[in-house]
Amino acid sequence: MKQQLPRRELLKQLATGALGASVLGPGLLLSSAVQAVPVNSALKGNIRHSVSRWTYGDLAIEELCLLVKSLGFTAIDLVGPQDWPVLKQHGVDSSMCNGAELNLEDGWSDPKFHPQLIQRYLTHIDLVAEAGYKNLICFSGNARGMDRETALQNAVQGLKQILPQAEKRGVVLQMELFNSKVDHPDYLADSSAWAIELCKRLNSDNFKLLYDIYHMQIMEGDIIRTIKNNHQYFGHYHTAGVPGRHEIDDTQELNYGAIAKAIRDTGFTGYLAQEFIPTAKTKAGRVQSLAQAISICDV
Repeated sequence: MKQQLPRRELLKQLATGALGASVLGPGLLLSSAVQAVPVNSALKGNIRHSVSRWTYGDLAIEELCLLVKSLGFTAIDLVGPQDWPVLKQHGVDSSMCNGAELNLEDGWSDPKFHPQLIQRYLTHIDLVAEAGYKNLICFSGNARGMDRETALQNAVQGLKQILPQAEKRGVVLQMELFNSKVDHPDYLADSSAWAIELCKRLNSDNFKLLYDIYHMQIMEGDIIRTIKNNHQYFGHYHTAGVPGRHEIDDTQELNYGAIAKAIRDTGFTGYLAQEFIPTAKTKAGRVQSLAQAISICDV
């Protein structure tokens, strides 16, 4: 049996790439020794960290739970009900729940999807609340020729039919902002201004925006000023490097340390979730990428 690694040594080896296949090997990602490392002793506690499930989809959900705990945080983004039991087993939060949406294109701005969405979201709001979670993602959907004012009116009409239940159950609906330039052509909520106007019209603490920094850098830039001026509407943040949606290191154009400080300084108490696609070919390399991203944003 190998000697247990102290947390500081573990993080040091992750950062330098020295932690190899003996710990991160082809079977269970983390050894029992690493599982036993105390949680949350190395992070500053000013930022609540998470990582998006799909970006580490090569790992089983249990592996990912063990990984995030080994790095000192306890949350995974974009997890649906089928995986919540595993998260609970490991004491990991579902920081952004999903599964109520139809897809990314058929959303709340088109009334023909409202009947299905209302039914699905009312059911899911109860599931989220009963599981003890808080955040549930939603999407504007695509325009398909619809003007933006009509889209706003439609979204308000549809969302108002589920917001009372969300308010009653303490669930926050979070609409994600996407870029329509590179990744999601025709997506309606592709600007902070449009989405903030939706928040104002709904006027509910249970409707917020998932401000995706990667997407908004592509669409409009001015990230830190936007966060400082509009943080009351932002309930969740996603990261990724621009261009390419990969690591948030010095290979891309955003200063994520400064952005994380701006988020911290607003008094934000929600989650900042890593949503970059790691470029490393090995598990050890992908773990190193996540460890580095957490270190950059832990301000």
